[in-house]
Amino acid sequence: MSQLETGFSNIQALDPSIQVDLRYATTNNFTSQIVYDFTTAIARTGTAKKLAAASAQLREQGYRLKVWDAYRPVTAQERLFEVYPDPSFVAKPNSNFSHQKGVTFDLTLCDSDGNELEMQTPFDDFTASAHRDAPRTAIQEQHYRILNDAMTAAGFVGYSNEWWDYRDSQMDEYGPSAANPNDYQIISE
Repeated sequence: MSQLETGFSNIQALDPSIQVDLRYATTNNFTSQIVYDFTTAIARTGTAKKLAAASAQLREQGYRLKVWDAYRPVTAQERLFEVYPDPSFVAKPNSNFSHQKGVTFDLTLCDSDGNELEMQTPFDDFTASAHRDAPRTAIQEQHYRILNDAMTAAGFVGYSNEWWDYRDSQMDEYGPSAANPNDYQIISE
């Protein structure tokens, strides 16, 4: 994999239609605490390109993506694990894993106006209802299928315990790396 692909990119620089609502930059998350000090969603460039491809496919169908979490520094993972030390839902801090190396997104499907569509649970629901094999209503199933089909076609795999968690299928090809998302803000003229 080229060095260009393994660097970091602001996902909105690749696709401005992707909405970003980083929940851990607010108190609107399961900890009720601000976990990190940035509002820019970054990922490894190769992973971010795959997200842009999924977003383009969804836009053609009249939908948009909303990202709740992307690259998450190890220090943020340490805080999350302190609050909820259950590795089934909150991974132990590890610079070579998932969000902490910038190859995973927590996200949902929205309509073209950016309104979240009904899914089986809210974000960060740590119950069996959030599992990918949990029962869904017909409309929840339809929304889940649209999201899942676009993400898997773009090269992501879903985490079995969280319907919102998608990992780059090439995640093991990326080594640990750290970045400051504040360095990737888009400066408007």
